[in-house]
Amino acid sequence: MTEHRVVVVGAGFGGLFATKTLRRVPAKVTLINPTTYHLFEPLLYQVATGILAEGEVAPPIREVLKGRGNLDIRLGWVTDVDVAAREVVTSGFDGRERRVPYDSLIVAAGAQNSYFGNDGFAEHAPSLKNIDDALEVRSRIFHAFEMAELADDPAEQQRWLTFAIVGAGPTGVEMAGQIAELAQRSLKGQYHHADLTRTRIVLMDAVDRVLPAFDRPLSVAALKELTKLHVDVRLATRVIDVDAEGVTIAGGERVEAYTKIWAAGVAAPTLATRLAAATGAPTDRAGRIVVEPDLTVPGHPEIFVVGDMAAQNLPGVAQVAMQGGRYAAQVIKGRLAGKPVTAPFTYFDKGNMATISRFSAVANVGKLHLSGILGWLGWLGVHLFYLIGFKNKVTTLMHWVVSFLGRGRSERIATTQQIHARNALHHLSTDDHHRAVSVVQQLQDGRPQ
Repeated sequence: MTEHRVVVVGAGFGGLFATKTLRRVPAKVTLINPTTYHLFEPLLYQVATGILAEGEVAPPIREVLKGRGNLDIRLGWVTDVDVAAREVVTSGFDGRERRVPYDSLIVAAGAQNSYFGNDGFAEHAPSLKNIDDALEVRSRIFHAFEMAELADDPAEQQRWLTFAIVGAGPTGVEMAGQIAELAQRSLKGQYHHADLTRTRIVLMDAVDRVLPAFDRPLSVAALKELTKLHVDVRLATRVIDVDAEGVTIAGGERVEAYTKIWAAGVAAPTLATRLAAATGAPTDRAGRIVVEPDLTVPGHPEIFVVGDMAAQNLPGVAQVAMQGGRYAAQVIKGRLAGKPVTAPFTYFDKGNMATISRFSAVANVGKLHLSGILGWLGWLGVHLFYLIGFKNKVTTLMHWVVSFLGRGRSERIATTQQIHARNALHHLSTDDHHRAVSVVQQLQDGRPQ
């Protein structure tokens, strides 16, 4: 009898927790991920604003999962699923296509940013979904302050000191609050020609309130805190264009800003479309796969879809992916042990949290509403608890002390390459990737694209 083969696609929260649960299962487990790290996405905005280093929110997968004899980790993208042959098709960094056989498949590929059909906006307004994004955004933010210091024309300087953020969910609110803290506190007194009191943060969204996934009283509390930070919050505001010099709002109004950040929405990755086509599974409007109560694809009990790729009428938060990954792994364990799990997947809601600024956050835990410093302390504790790795917990705590009790931002390195590399790579074909370095070096280091 051949050994059972389990393939896990994605090393985010769903894939990582599924793989951990499969540690002592009598099966060969293969984890496939396009990066060498697991990303603790809730703290990614702190990398983008200079509080944390990327290594503190992105520990290496091989280190996190070391000592597992039944585990094979492969770097690459899963591009398709051959349902008939029970194989996943992968593409590696060497451009080669490979096939990995499976008996059970857990797909936890997460989500990608959605520009709502306006993919051209991405060139000027990076999103915040991975380490590359965070490093680019960080470089753009700190580069903007430096360019404001050099600008002789007041109008030009104001464009550098204006930050337009599209999306008033947790990422948008957290970014707005932290940029305000940078200008008003952390960088205060460090610039002699740029008046940082003129820094303008415009947070806009088509929804009617900030943090729409939270209970309304917490949305109100968050809006009050943002107002105290002098963030210009524009609700019921639809963005119709984004270019190098600013954002155009429905009705024709312009926000002139060289630095734009997109935090407005997510969609299912391309793999969801491929998997749905291969299995005949239905999808929702966002492209997520409609799954059975046990998280399997209809008609394919060997394929599980967890986290942001699954249409379950659940929030797109880390806990959904964690619990879904564990559940899928437990079902596979039960099948192999001859004790099939019959109970459907049920999500235990541990609440929502979002930080706004130093000593201020909102937390929605059941019927309990916390805001201000109590919400902030709760936010600190929960995120520190779930952060992967003891070393990362210690260094993160130290950076928080420096940034929140003091004024320091220890991760302020900004490079031209980080600003331009994503767009340079996007415009190059796979065969021309080796030209990326020379292209980036030739780009001007002035106004961002």
